[in-house]
Amino acid sequence: MTLLPWEYLFEAFDRRNFHDLYTPTWVASLVLMIALIVLYNVRTRQLHRHPPYLDLYEWLLWTGVITLGLLLVYALFVFDFIFVLITLVGGCALLVWIRFVRFPPILAAYETKLAKARYLSRLRFAKPEATIRPKSKRRRKR
Repeated sequence: MTLLPWEYLFEAFDRRNFHDLYTPTWVASLVLMIALIVLYNVRTRQLHRHPPYLDLYEWLLWTGVITLGLLLVYALFVFDFIFVLITLVGGCALLVWIRFVRFPPILAAYETKLAKARYLSRLRFAKPEATIRPKSKRRRKR
């Protein structure tokens, strides 16, 4: 370390200036982006009947794709390190906000709705006679 810590913010983010961060950053971004896309496809197929969960995974997908894509662009086109740092911190903060602040009330309300629907369904079909249609009373014409 030959510079003051805040002077590194305006250095180019390349292999020469940040030899210990450069390769792990772009490799992790690429691997995480692929994992994020695979996770999104798997979970949306599993939860295709639950719209709030689909919304959650879509928000996480696009936030992750944008953040990780920007990190790849910064590494490829040699931006200053301050852009990498701001994008990384901002993207992680947004992912945490989406998962732990924005969606928990929505998911809790949806779980309550599902529990109520299960209870009413169980109550409705509790007696075996509820599943048998009554015969209509018809008079035969002669």
